[in-house]
Amino acid sequence: MENVLGLVALACGLIVGLGAIGASIGIALMGGKFLESSARQPELMNELQTKMFVLAGLIDAAFLIGVAIALLFAFANPFTLA
Repeated sequence: MENVLGLVALACGLIVGLGAIGASIGIALMGGKFLESSARQPELMNELQTKMFVLAGLIDAAFLIGVAIALLFAFANPFTLA
């Protein structure tokens, strides 16, 4: 029983940690590409900025869904019998 709880805690940590790393890398790449494209075509900066914020919200939403799943496993663990 303790082995299962320990592995679930480890899995929750991996879910949150890898999700945070992935979201950070995704937003960093997107921000870099936004700066490159706005430097090339400054007249499109407002349209690109709107799309960048929408995509940043979607990237963060994917991370928060992962956090919610990790919290589900941590507090309402379906892998234990009790």
